[in-house]
Amino acid sequence: MKVVARVGERLAHRVRGWMALAAVVLFTLFTAMVLPSQAEAGAFYTVRYPAPDTSLWYSPGDLYAAAEAWGQDGRAAYVRARVTFDVIWPMVYGTLLLTTLAWVWARGTVSGSRWRVVALLPVVAVALDYAENICTATVMARYPARTPVLAELAPIFTAGKWLTLSAGFLLLGIGVVSPSPHGGVHTVRAPPARVRARCRHSSRAERWPAG
Repeated sequence: MKVVARVGERLAHRVRGWMALAAVVLFTLFTAMVLPSQAEAGAFYTVRYPAPDTSLWYSPGDLYAAAEAWGQDGRAAYVRARVTFDVIWPMVYGTLLLTTLAWVWARGTVSGSRWRVVALLPVVAVALDYAENICTATVMARYPARTPVLAELAPIFTAGKWLTLSAGFLLLGIGVVSPSPHGGVHTVRAPPARVRARCRHSSRAERWPAG
């Protein structure tokens, strides 16, 4: 846990606001320009049977039912999407969540806070997404042969992915609206006392010039 805490603390110090903003722009462009074409490309087989991995939970039987309903062309398209689109997509949403969580919770917590490890949730979600893709793509590629173990693991990885992502976005929202430890909602830190004292002294000197 100490290693995880150190990584979370390092992210809090190194992630800047412009990085989070760039990740938001990348995510927005990707969802606007790539996701619609990807959904259209898969519509010809998902209309026959919904993709099980879009649900929170499904059974191995649902995977095999989808494989049967999709046919050879549908299964081939599904596998192709998993090794192309689904290699990039987790990186896009993972970068969005990692940078925004790190930046928001760095603003809303004091240095050394354990809450800063929430920025690592997207890493878990992305890992679960890749594990899910390996399992489901293998099941589709091997059908009509059965793929024990992987077919049983796929729903677990999928549920873990969706729950972790939900927790990440929930914590992002909480971090945005939570009060800053310095007062207000993520307010800019006040200058140190020495700086304020110098400012007051300078102001008095300007107000009452010598002579």
